[in-house]
Amino acid sequence: MSVLGLGHDVVDVAAFAEQLALPGSRMRALFSVRETRQAAARAAAKHDGEAVHLAAKWAGKEAVLKAWCEAVGEGALPYTIDDFPWSGVEILDDAHGRPHVAPRADVAHALRESVPVMPSLPPTGEGTITSPSPSLRWHVSLTHDAGVASAVALLESA
Repeated sequence: MSVLGLGHDVVDVAAFAEQLALPGSRMRALFSVRETRQAAARAAAKHDGEAVHLAAKWAGKEAVLKAWCEAVGEGALPYTIDDFPWSGVEILDDAHGRPHVAPRADVAHALRESVPVMPSLPPTGEGTITSPSPSLRWHVSLTHDAGVASAVALLESA
């Protein structure tokens, strides 16, 4: 396994909540239906605001983008900041509340196509160098405290 990219992001929850509440704001469109449902359910269970949970997910999305950019290196990212598929990079909790990155199929394909593959080296004196399609895996950690949400994302190849 090798680390391909690492990203980190911090979000001011109050400022994020203001943007979310602005009339005509497109902030909610940056989240999938599953993400907004999870944020609402978590807010109800914890008796706090939905914005804090969406802010943590937003930090996760930003961290994923930063890790992806690092993994691409000198290559071209398939998206610009203006057309990045924010709702297609879901930050979801599993049944135990652990966050994970769930990219939509087209986003996962773009990721595989954009990340350079390091050739695997054969044992000394054997065969040729091959370039198998790597298995890419995301790791993400989210947190929020004292009005700040933060996330770290790591992309690795197996």
